[in-house]
Amino acid sequence: MNRLVRLLAVWLRARRHRGPGTPLDEWRTPLRVMPNDLDLLRHMNNGAYLTLMDIGRVDMLVRTGAQREVSRRRWYPVVVGESIRFRRSLALWERFVIVTRVIGWDERVFYLEQRFERVPHGATPAGDAPEVVAEAWVAARFISRAGGTVASPDVADAFDVGVVSPPVPDAVLAWARALDLAHRPHD
Repeated sequence: MNRLVRLLAVWLRARRHRGPGTPLDEWRTPLRVMPNDLDLLRHMNNGAYLTLMDIGRVDMLVRTGAQREVSRRRWYPVVVGESIRFRRSLALWERFVIVTRVIGWDERVFYLEQRFERVPHGATPAGDAPEVVAEAWVAARFISRAGGTVASPDVADAFDVGVVSPPVPDAVLAWARALDLAHRPHD
């Protein structure tokens, strides 16, 4: 399935299934491995994971109502860094869920956690625990269409999650510093 068609399908579903909660909660985006997600070894290509993570973030923003607020203020998010760890493969037609949540922010960057969970064949809602096949950290900033960047506390306030970040895990902060993504007072 073409990436834009899949994005449109998820966006339409998200508009119909808005839920209570904020970007700090876990948001689950169910998908299936499609033929164009595969590489020559017939499992999901590593680049497809990154593309699908975009779709998971859009789903979360729309379902929480945050996308409406971002659009109203003429802001848009951009990814400034991401790292992913692969644990298992996903094969053609397998069902999986992308779990997305904001884990915190500093003055300029939002940190998100996303993971891919395989949906066990024949699973029941109260049944088998999903298997984590990949997990990622994402750093994103918000840009104003009028020019310049938007401070993360301003975005958090617009998302109605307050302006003070939950504690960001030390491992995520170390990753952000190693990639030079974290807030620097001289910015």
